[in-house]
Amino acid sequence: MDHLVFDGIADGPVALGLEIGRAAAQLVHTGRVPHANVPREMRLVSVDGAPVRTSAGRLLEVDGALELRSRGRGDVLLLPGIGMATPHAIEAALGRADVVRGIGLLRRARKRGVVVGASCSSTFVLAAAGILDGREATTTWWLAPTFARRFPRVSLRSDRMVVASRGVLTAGAAFAHADLVLAVLARSVSPSLAHLVAKYLVLDERASQARYMVLDHVRTSDPVVQAAERFVTKNLERQITLAEMAHATATSPRTLARRLEAALGTTPIRFAQRIRIAAAVHLLETTRLSVAEVASRVGYADPAAFRRILRRETGEPPSALRRA
Repeated sequence: MDHLVFDGIADGPVALGLEIGRAAAQLVHTGRVPHANVPREMRLVSVDGAPVRTSAGRLLEVDGALELRSRGRGDVLLLPGIGMATPHAIEAALGRADVVRGIGLLRRARKRGVVVGASCSSTFVLAAAGILDGREATTTWWLAPTFARRFPRVSLRSDRMVVASRGVLTAGAAFAHADLVLAVLARSVSPSLAHLVAKYLVLDERASQARYMVLDHVRTSDPVVQAAERFVTKNLERQITLAEMAHATATSPRTLARRLEAALGTTPIRFAQRIRIAAAVHLLETTRLSVAEVASRVGYADPAAFRRILRRETGEPPSALRRA
């Protein structure tokens, strides 16, 4: 399994990915997972074999250049996240010579049958290579609107932590690189091994990043979006209509929908729902209110419907959020 790294690579996620590989090999060698094959060695490679500079400014030595002549089906190539936290940074990074060269190598690798994957902002590199066209994929949640606008041919599932689609894997935010490596281990070696490694390293096995999609981190300077958020927050205990939201923001329903789509990549109803669910998660984690009481406080008269929506939005039932 190779990790293709570029300048700006995040130090922590790539180190954790390598540690997962080391732990997996050790657990197999000690017989903790019967009948499992020893995972392939994990290597760091760059497009030219030269060291790269991490996001923390450290020089990271690699094991060599990405070599495709001996790579094919059964091989895996993963991209840890690059320091691209804003649309401007993404635009600049995708135009860099090393990234452009990497995009070409990724296309060739995929044509040879190599399983490819990326986490966090490196999902933009896979998408720029055209590898995600017609597939489902995820990305780091705060960049989801930018991703959706830039790559409309990709079916974006930004609520999911890891998405596998016909030999291509994507993972959410930076430390979801750990989830990505665990997913590869589960697919290529053994689900039991991946589970044991997660327990050994005290990593929570997360199916969803939806519960981390806190709207405070994706606020925009758009006054209409800010007004909509204030209105929903003040009216958490009751269901509100699109017409009411539009009136509160001094817009038409169509204009409100357009502004929310442009700013956050969502609809007014889903926007309101996520604010309610964020409030519900906070109540479940910090109070002893019953599920029915929490549901009532965030505008849901039917606790059963609230449970369904909560699980859909966060990937977890109320009991799991309460334990958290």
